[in-house]
Amino acid sequence: MKIEKIFISFVLCTIVLNLVSCTNLNTNSKQTTGFDTQEVEDMETKNLSGVIPDKLEYIPDSYKQPATQQGTLNKLTYQTWESFTYENHTQRLTKDAWVYLPYDYLQDQQYNIFYLSHGGWSNETTLMGTDRNPTYFKNVIDHAIEDGKMQPMILVFPTYNNTSESDSGDYSLALELTDQFHNELINDLIPAVESKYSTYAKDTTLEGLKESRDHRGFGGFSMGSVNTWCTFRYCLDYFRYFMPMSGSYSTDGDYMAQLVKEQGYKPEDFFIFAASGSDDFAYSSFRSQIMAMENASDNTFRFGTSESNGNLAFLVPEGYSHDATANYEYMYNGLCFFWNSKR
Repeated sequence: MKIEKIFISFVLCTIVLNLVSCTNLNTNSKQTTGFDTQEVEDMETKNLSGVIPDKLEYIPDSYKQPATQQGTLNKLTYQTWESFTYENHTQRLTKDAWVYLPYDYLQDQQYNIFYLSHGGWSNETTLMGTDRNPTYFKNVIDHAIEDGKMQPMILVFPTYNNTSESDSGDYSLALELTDQFHNELINDLIPAVESKYSTYAKDTTLEGLKESRDHRGFGGFSMGSVNTWCTFRYCLDYFRYFMPMSGSYSTDGDYMAQLVKEQGYKPEDFFIFAASGSDDFAYSSFRSQIMAMENASDNTFRFGTSESNGNLAFLVPEGYSHDATANYEYMYNGLCFFWNSKR
């Protein structure tokens, strides 16, 4: 990845916003030039998730209070290496991630797993907190699972901070660290998590992780969204689902399509659930990227309401800005969609 591309994308965030109504942009603009018959059949075979809503569902106020059936937050400490010299393995680092286990988690049951990256000026505790001091987002997830809106799944909250907890507060440094994070993610974090907790991975070898990619997702808001696009670039072997929110990577749609082909994948092999508010300073550049992807010359990306008719969804709630409220609502809606074919 060229860091310059990311920087340009973020600078464009300051362009005057093009306001839109609260709707999704999943209109199929490729009715005659979209996927071929075999690709559609393959998509229907892998239709693991639900249907994209016409608009975001608000988080019920009652969901912000503790649920009857409560999951747990568990601190996971693991070993990795300094990001910029990762391949040399010269500087060992000890890092923490927080892992959410759903209510009544059973070690002999297989669970889908979703990794959620924080944004700038943040760390692994920002999104869901800790076991002793959880954010209300934990209550939201507890309620969503209890009410059957969301499939029971494991959530992982890591950090791309490197040698300092303040790394994510340095914008330029954070851009570079998200470009490096895939090394730690695949080689250290995922094996540490999925060797301890029960997922669809039969083992944590690279081959075992590849075979279980349909049951693994990655998402993030703001700089966490950049981290998500970096994961899309480097890690399609290990992830099927992506949830970028209000953070762009490149407005070159053909370049994004090339990333898919270079990794040996086809349009039916992934799904992207994207969201950004109309009043978000990042909306303009984020929308430009999504539309450029949908207009890629080889039709790699196609708006759809489910995995059976596309691989890209873009929700744009009217009036939402760049804040935690928007982040939580996007995550809530996306997590209710993934692996929820009955919804």
